Amino acid sequence: MERVYKTMRNAGALNIVVGIIVTAIGLAAGIISIVNGAILMKRKSEITF
Repeated sequence: MERVYKTMRNAGALNIVVGIIVTAIGLAAGIISIVNGAILMKRKSEITF
């Protein structure tokens, strides 16, 4: 039984680490999108189609 508990503990810890990494990547992607959008809005007079 102790082996099962250790496996479950390790799986839970891994899920927390993966969740933190995914959150950090999502936050970084959001910030990059906002910055790029601001740059596009700033230079919209220079953009022609």
